[in-house]
Amino acid sequence: MQEENSVKYAERVRKIEPFRVMDIVARAAALEADGHDVVHMEVGEPDFPTPGAIVKAGQKALTAGKTKYTTAQGLPELRECISQQYMDWYGISIDPSRIFVTTGGSAALLLVTAMLLNVDEGFLMTDPGYPCNRHFLHAFEAEPQLVPVTADDHFQLTPALIERHWKDNTRGALIASPANPTGAVIARKDLEQIANAIKERNGYLVVDEIYHGLVYGDVAQDSVLSIDPSAFVVNSFSKYFGMTGWRLGWMVVPPDAVKIAEKLSQNLFICPSSVAQYAALGAFSTDAKNEMERNKAEFKKRRDFLVPALRKLGFGVPLMPEGAFYVYAKLPAGLGSSEAFAQSLLEQHHVAITPGTDFGTYLAEDYARFSYSQDLETLKKGVERITLALERNRGI
Repeated sequence: MQEENSVKYAERVRKIEPFRVMDIVARAAALEADGHDVVHMEVGEPDFPTPGAIVKAGQKALTAGKTKYTTAQGLPELRECISQQYMDWYGISIDPSRIFVTTGGSAALLLVTAMLLNVDEGFLMTDPGYPCNRHFLHAFEAEPQLVPVTADDHFQLTPALIERHWKDNTRGALIASPANPTGAVIARKDLEQIANAIKERNGYLVVDEIYHGLVYGDVAQDSVLSIDPSAFVVNSFSKYFGMTGWRLGWMVVPPDAVKIAEKLSQNLFICPSSVAQYAALGAFSTDAKNEMERNKAEFKKRRDFLVPALRKLGFGVPLMPEGAFYVYAKLPAGLGSSEAFAQSLLEQHHVAITPGTDFGTYLAEDYARFSYSQDLETLKKGVERITLALERNRGI
C-alpha cells in the first residue's frame, strides 16, 4: 500500500482552493436526506425550469438523432442567433465567425486564459469576485492579481485602481458586469474609461457578461463590444436563459484571435454538447423570450424584498444590487467570521448561504452572499430563520 504522500501532484493544484459553496451544497443535501427542510440561498442557479421552448427544441434534436459532433466553434445557426442577439440588445453587428459556442461560460474563460496569458503573467480582477476566475489563471500557472474594491468603487475596477495595481507582468483585466457576488453593474462611461486605461497599457480587456439580461430597473445594459470591439467577451446560457445543467456558453473574440481560439477549442473540448446547442436554438423564440422576461421580473421582486429585509436585520448592503441575483452583505457585529456564521446558520437553522471567503480575501470574513434565486415564500422563510439565528446569538 502506497504511503499517502508518495504520489506527487502538480504544484498548481495546491494554489486552487475548494469552491466552498459546493461544500455547502453537499452538506445541505445531506441534511435534506436526513429529513430537514433547508432554505437554499447559497447557489447561483435560477429555480425556474428551463423555458419550455428550449426543452422542446432539445427533445426534437434527440428524436432526430442530433447527437453527433459539431464543429469546435459550434453550430453556425446558433452563432447566427447569438449574433442577432447582439443587434437586438445592443444595436451592434458581430460577425458570427467571431463567436465560439463553449461548454459553459467556464470553458470560455479557460480558453481566454489559455490564449492570453503566459506563465507568471497576470490579469487584474476584483476582490471580491467570482472565485473560479482566479483558479482558471492558476490552472495555466498565471497570476490572478486581486484588487480590493468596496462600495466606494461600486465594487468594480476603476482607472485609478488599474493605474495603482498594474505591474510589469500584468497583461490586462478580467471584469464582470453584472458582477458575482455583488450584483454591481459598470455604467457605460465607467466602462469606456476602463477600456481606455487598458488600451493605454496595451493590455487585454476580458469582460464576463454572463448575467446580461438580468439587469433591473432603469440600469442600462451595455456590452463592452459597443465600446471596444477588440475586447474578449464571455457569456453563458446558464443564468438569463435558465440552462445551467445544459452546460453551454459562448465567447466573442477579435478577428485576429479566431484561428487561435479554434485551435484551442478543437484540442481542449472537441465541441460543445450537440443536443444542448440544438436546444439553445429554442432560446431565441418569442415564447422563450417572454418566459425569460417573466422570470426576470420575478427576480426583481425577490431582490426588492430581500435587500430591505437584510438591512432591517442589521446586514450592511450599501448598494442595491443592479443585476444578477445576489446580495453581498456585511454581517452584523458579533457574529464571528463569515464561515463560522454560515456553518452555524446551516447546521442549526437550515439556511444555506455562501461565506465571503469564497470570493477573495479582502474583508471576506465580514461578508456573506445571499442568493435570491428561490421564490418569495422560500426567501421569507429564510429571513425568518435568520432572524431567529440573530436573536439567539444576541441572547434575546
